[in-house]
Amino acid sequence: MLLDAETLDLAPHAPEVVDALGGDPRFKLEMPAAQLEIVTAPHPAVAAAARELAEARAALARAVEGRFRVAGAGAHPFAAGHGPLNPGPRYDAIGAEYAAVARRQLVFGLHVHVAIRGADRALAVYNALRSHLPALAALAANAPFYEGRDSGLASVRSRISGLLPRQGVPPAFASFEAYEDALRWCGFDDARQWWWELRLHPLLGTVEVRVPDTQATIEDTAAVATAVHALVTGLAARYDAGERLPVADAWRIDQNRWSACRHGLDGTMRDLETGDLRPTRHVVAALLGEVPDLDGAARQREVAASLGLRGLVGWLADRFVPRTNVTGAG
Repeated sequence: MLLDAETLDLAPHAPEVVDALGGDPRFKLEMPAAQLEIVTAPHPAVAAAARELAEARAALARAVEGRFRVAGAGAHPFAAGHGPLNPGPRYDAIGAEYAAVARRQLVFGLHVHVAIRGADRALAVYNALRSHLPALAALAANAPFYEGRDSGLASVRSRISGLLPRQGVPPAFASFEAYEDALRWCGFDDARQWWWELRLHPLLGTVEVRVPDTQATIEDTAAVATAVHALVTGLAARYDAGERLPVADAWRIDQNRWSACRHGLDGTMRDLETGDLRPTRHVVAALLGEVPDLDGAARQREVAASLGLRGLVGWLADRFVPRTNVTGAG
């Protein structure tokens, strides 16, 4: 989130910042004019990616010091719910097609790519990973406030994104050809318009997980990325061992996705086969062996209760750049 240094409201000046950064490939525009995207290079482990992200966050904060601040969360706690889009052919076309809905997309996500060799192997991992999107969403929920009010949700971000098509839990595909047919049916010449919370990225050769909210700190970002990496590589190892990976119905997964949105880690989720309820924390612990100490929504509510919403945004901005060296996970 690009913020005005005085008011801490969203500042729709991302093109100016990117121009001032002189073509640094780590920084790119996204659709909202108050949003900057930080892109890391491919790395063999999460720790290296986290270190690069920490360096990029620090460089960005230095570059905007005095006029702007930057912060990470799934949504701005008190900004207006609509704002201008960045210029350019791609975003002009999106704005023309989706009108006011496009200007509502003032939401901020963490995208984690994991390279998976082999089209069939990547597809099997993708189909199975769909079932775990609610657990990842609950773990990374970090957007309880919206337009100056407590939304009552752990993360309002997915509800705003859901105003657009091709959002939420993606469809499963029986073959890579079926995936290609879906893109062709939509008339896409750009696979990036496949906006689901999980997608295959044919240009990069990755499985891309898009469900987490942007995290306030590098440490929390590394924890979420580590969870994603563990789930993806674990599913790939099961596929390599000859296991037929399970593929659940999207509507069942979406039922658990709502719980993640509403309650975060404090909710319950249904077994996708039996319908039995389990605490979400137990679901996450069974997947990852432990529950990382995140609870971003709860932290935001605690800070807001003490400092107010403007104080909360200042608190988020203070944590954008790590105060110590980040080692992350291996």
